[in-house]
Amino acid sequence: MQRIDELVLYRSREDQVLGEIARLQKEVRSCPAEEPGRSERVRSYCGLMQEMIDIAQNYGFSGNVWHTWLTYYLVYHENAYSRAHEIRDNVPGGLNPIAMHDFDIFRELFSYDFSDIEKYLGVSIYPMAADYEFGGDDRRLASRRIRDRIEDLSRKLASSPDTERFKSHVDEFYRDFGCGKFGLHKAFRIIHDENDQTVIVPITNIAHFRLDDLIGCDIQKKKLRENTEAFLAGRRANNCLLFGDAGTGKSSSIKGILNEYYSEGLRIIEVYKHQFRDLVNILAQIKNRNYRFIIYMDDLSFEEFETDYKYLKAVIEGGLEKKPENVLIYATSNRRHLVRENYADKEGDIRSDMHTSDTVQEKLSLSYRFGVTIYFGAPSRKEFNRILKGISQREGLDIDEDRLYEEANAWELSHGGRSGRSAKQFIDHLIGTMEGE
Repeated sequence: MQRIDELVLYRSREDQVLGEIARLQKEVRSCPAEEPGRSERVRSYCGLMQEMIDIAQNYGFSGNVWHTWLTYYLVYHENAYSRAHEIRDNVPGGLNPIAMHDFDIFRELFSYDFSDIEKYLGVSIYPMAADYEFGGDDRRLASRRIRDRIEDLSRKLASSPDTERFKSHVDEFYRDFGCGKFGLHKAFRIIHDENDQTVIVPITNIAHFRLDDLIGCDIQKKKLRENTEAFLAGRRANNCLLFGDAGTGKSSSIKGILNEYYSEGLRIIEVYKHQFRDLVNILAQIKNRNYRFIIYMDDLSFEEFETDYKYLKAVIEGGLEKKPENVLIYATSNRRHLVRENYADKEGDIRSDMHTSDTVQEKLSLSYRFGVTIYFGAPSRKEFNRILKGISQREGLDIDEDRLYEEANAWELSHGGRSGRSAKQFIDHLIGTMEGE
């Protein structure tokens, strides 16, 4: 444990656990147990254990809390080595011997049992933490997928016979999943921290919806898949605009491709139109990563008085700095041309605008920057019934088909018309009603 201060790549200014453990160990070696201030050291040590147990409880870890915390630290730590290895095979070079040095220290940490500190402080906490059982509802976890991966890696690292094997397990993880927040999470949103800096943070509760779960829209899904697969393969691809009637599957299609292509390195960052001024900062944070990012803008449209769309235009095409090759923009909208147009734009109300053609082109120029446009229209009666049948079968709903169609057709008349959304809402209503009977 004395070697914690020797870490090179895996140092962290933000983390207090390793530094505090190292400090306590130094005191164990140099201070008698009865020295004043012991109660403060006990509180400090219990606080460290609490932090590790909180991580275990939040992620649903069972087993050795210290081991899962160390593994959590390794997979989330972003440094020159972990970023170089994310989503790629082993990278030769001078980083490898430095990483071996750090991993040798981590092997020692995995074998550490806190007995010297606990004897010094007169407490016994680690034996309980070494055999911890998650005490929450497994179904309520933000991501069981992340839990399982970290637990699996933790077991491998703890049983590694030597540093070479330890390093190979870490490298394999980085290659398959990446590192840090981008490695373990699919989707992200934008916030501003206390210093008003643009920060990309994970969205942890993502519905496991796939494109095949979206009934109908076969042509639209095919176009979206083709463009996304070209993007992931490093071929030329276009920004996409999914437009059309409300509730027809535009947003669901984006969620579907996220879940379908996450394992191939696809990540999505959701950006709202009031955040367009942050786009340059967002691109600066992701342009050198080994993932493929989609900047996702849902329900995109602008009123006449809103001018933030000009920031988006500059980022997509037209600014001096080229948009990174690992970034595309996918947007959904009920409007084909995104910016509200009125008859004065086209009829030429001279008193309001001397150059009406320029006004029209200015408003159309944003939508023209999307190389692929995909139209989602309201389903026909036959298609609507097919959607109803597919959703009811997926939900295991036992109901006569004629009754299903009859009641659904009455429902859609007062609930926004025929769409995939209204079909799903009707099925939910029907199941809720039947469960209450």
